[in-house]
Amino acid sequence: MIRTATPADIPVIHALIRELAAYEKEPEEARATPEQLHEALFGEHPAAYAHIAADDTTGEPVGFALWFLSFSTWRGVHGIYLEDLYVRPAVRGSGHGKALLTELARICVARGYQRLEWSVLNWNRPAIDFYEALGARPQDEWTVYRLTDGALSKLGG
Repeated sequence: MIRTATPADIPVIHALIRELAAYEKEPEEARATPEQLHEALFGEHPAAYAHIAADDTTGEPVGFALWFLSFSTWRGVHGIYLEDLYVRPAVRGSGHGKALLTELARICVARGYQRLEWSVLNWNRPAIDFYEALGARPQDEWTVYRLTDGALSKLGG
């Protein structure tokens, strides 16, 4: 079962983000607070959106997708950038990840968006295999760059 997140889901989204950061071996980088998540998802000007994967029997949240709109100057339309997709290890392989991606693809098609994009760590072979089995292809000719912390402050200061 996939549903749109509500403000009541903030604690579980926060917990899932922390679990994802631990899985990706960078728990100290997950600094977002529940208050920040609430403002980003449900504030006056939402910057992002989220969907919850829930167990079909219990309704317990077991995963989430957090995304925002991108824009392609070449295509002239929006797309979705998937910031985080996470399904708890105990239920992986049960279809929750595919259901979350299917919902985002459905939104793209319904709204005329032409891209659904995300990043995956090079060492995360299970995720890469999963994404490629769905038909996703890596954009190997692109390298992601990021400014954070001191480098960002130095450039922007």
